[in-house]
Amino acid sequence: MANPHQLFRRNASWRKGVIRSLTTDVLLYGRITTTEVRAKEVRRFVEKMITKGKKGTLASRREVCAFLRPVFTKDNVSIDKYLFDTIAPKYKDRQGGYTRIIKLPSRQGDSTKMAILELV
Repeated sequence: MANPHQLFRRNASWRKGVIRSLTTDVLLYGRITTTEVRAKEVRRFVEKMITKGKKGTLASRREVCAFLRPVFTKDNVSIDKYLFDTIAPKYKDRQGGYTRIIKLPSRQGDSTKMAILELV
């Protein structure tokens, strides 16, 4: 890649939107299947969101709310409340490494490397 900051070969607003959506989905469902490159990129943001969830300050709540998509869990709880009340306490004794990437075989249509990104 000539420009390491230009992932997905798209513009910045598209890239940020995809990252926000995938980050929200990982926190909501616990795992997603996506391309390997996207999984590696989204992993950074998921780890940051969980770290902010562990802090629990008002500033970190506002940052999380500004970044994540406004969705609700099946129990009708907002994703930010779910992050702070359910996900973050699971990792209170863990110093990072909240996610894992499991590599899958290439996608048949275009031979893109696929991966599963999941919470540990």
